[in-house]
Amino acid sequence: MSPPRVVLGVAGGIAAYKAVEVLRGLAESGHEVTVVPTEAALNFVGVATWSALSARPVATSLWTNPNEVSHVKLGQEADCVVVAPATADLLARATHGIANDLLTNVLLTARCPIVLAPAMHTEMWQHPATQSNVATLRSRGVIVLEPATGRLTGADVGPGRLPEPAAIIAAVQDVLRRTPTGDLAGRRVVVSAGGTREAWDPVRFIGNISSGRQGVELARTAVSRGAQVTLVAAHLAVEPPAGVTVRSVSSAAQLLEAMLTAAVGADAVVMAAAVADFRPEVTATSKIKKLDQPADLNLKLTATVDVLAELVRRRAGDLPVLVGFAAETAVDATELSELGHHKLARKGCDLLVVNEVGRQVVFGAEENEVTILGHEGTSVQVPRATKAAISDAVWDAVVHEWKRT
Repeated sequence: MSPPRVVLGVAGGIAAYKAVEVLRGLAESGHEVTVVPTEAALNFVGVATWSALSARPVATSLWTNPNEVSHVKLGQEADCVVVAPATADLLARATHGIANDLLTNVLLTARCPIVLAPAMHTEMWQHPATQSNVATLRSRGVIVLEPATGRLTGADVGPGRLPEPAAIIAAVQDVLRRTPTGDLAGRRVVVSAGGTREAWDPVRFIGNISSGRQGVELARTAVSRGAQVTLVAAHLAVEPPAGVTVRSVSSAAQLLEAMLTAAVGADAVVMAAAVADFRPEVTATSKIKKLDQPADLNLKLTATVDVLAELVRRRAGDLPVLVGFAAETAVDATELSELGHHKLARKGCDLLVVNEVGRQVVFGAEENEVTILGHEGTSVQVPRATKAAISDAVWDAVVHEWKRT
């Protein structure tokens, strides 16, 4: 089998040096990479570097070997085109179909997935022109990653930093591992992930052992299928994927507030976070010391807010598809199914993803098996598979709900 063919476009920004690591990672993981830098990009990193690391000729001009029709051939033969960094200028030219260099010609001729990793100053990223261009590109099925927030050129700090090379590589690999459908293109989705914590003093809490891995995979998969994704993250044990907007929370109350805000105007909301069911009735303002307490410490607990039920209760207008997750312990498959159906009816969401924990499955595992229950009585069994594959099955079910309505 031939290795995946990737075109790595590099626009003229200071973050071009990070594209060297993107190239190295893709090449070392078995991809055939052709680098197409713009003329401006060559002011930051030269041809020799790109050629040495890719072990391939570097395509820099429309006028080099015109008999090979490189401006058409590169786009036609690629399995994926990724541009890192994608500057404000590059985004504008890609939006309006301006093809005044080799890279923008490749973007016009490519019929494969296109991933753009923006990098620019905060003011440029937030400018209405750039945001309009990004929205247009996403509506066409182009995957435009959200930039990271951090140190920019000089002393500036803010959103606009190029995502880390490892995250860009993961996004490309995620796109390549599936036949792209683009069925989430133009959609805005919200995913929660991780486990909430309820403090009982400044250093201790009641929580759970959720790693957030399934929620992160749901977010990653949605990005690769074209969606604009907000990830509401509660104490993740894994890194969030490139291309998502992250909102960090801690407690169940904070999770509800963030989800209600993010859900406004969303097309789908997926509650994959594990929410602590109880919290201390009183939170101490200073550390509770062992020597100051009797042999047994009694904490009075009260129920936390039911985030999923509140989302169902408060949704209005153009209703988003609401997806809940239920981690249950059961003696057998029959009891697990009964628990799932009862919970679906009680919560009132559109879809409920039920999985068993405690016997053969543990939080944080690489694989799982789930049943996706629908409010109209549908049931889809997903046998043991990676959490990425389970995520695809969940989004397939969401797409089915959209089509049904």
